[in-house]
Amino acid sequence: MAAAQGHFSDHSDGDRGTDETAGSTETNPVPPAFRRAVEALRAARLRPEIEVDPTRPPQRLAPYAYAVEAAVVDGEDDLADGRLVLLHDPAGHEAWKGTFRLVTLVRAELEPEMAADPLLPEVCWSWLTGALEARGLAYGEASGTVTMAGSHYFGGLAERRPATQIEIRASWTPREGPNGVPDTGAHLAAWCDLLCQIAGLPPASAEPGAAGTATGGGVVSLPQRRGPQQV
Repeated sequence: MAAAQGHFSDHSDGDRGTDETAGSTETNPVPPAFRRAVEALRAARLRPEIEVDPTRPPQRLAPYAYAVEAAVVDGEDDLADGRLVLLHDPAGHEAWKGTFRLVTLVRAELEPEMAADPLLPEVCWSWLTGALEARGLAYGEASGTVTMAGSHYFGGLAERRPATQIEIRASWTPREGPNGVPDTGAHLAAWCDLLCQIAGLPPASAEPGAAGTATGGGVVSLPQRRGPQQV
């Protein structure tokens, strides 16, 4: 199983270490709730097909942010990839209806027969909400878009098959626990379930002792695909 890795960041443009918020001081420390939420992300146990790396989070969406990028890997091929950002505003945010927010981008290349399904955008959105609900996660204020874009190749690239990429952009407010901290590790695992699903992998079976492991019940995935994405 893979463990998530990453670093803290706030609005500062500095890059300092892995254990402190960039630009934080003794008079402006990282909020304990945010620190615990990030620690839970780092400790999450994920499917072995997932490769997770730290990435620089957006700088002006919230006072505190943490981000990871991930890819579903088969040999040397990336079947799907994405980014998950954890935002935190200790004062609360009216649009979030909470102090934490998760923001994501997921994308994958589709086979032509799958891209022709007119219901695919609705199905992909249901995969996101279904991945959260399959792990028993409470959330609110979910919103987002599902976009399909096609590419046709000409000239020196004419031998390439037409390609269609699907992209999910979404955000939701994770329900905070009694200590004011959401179960961010389980939300990361659910997000990785979505990433694997859009990559066409079969659902993972439950692993004894692994926190936040989905049973795979009620999950419908795309047919399994092989081949790198075209950039």
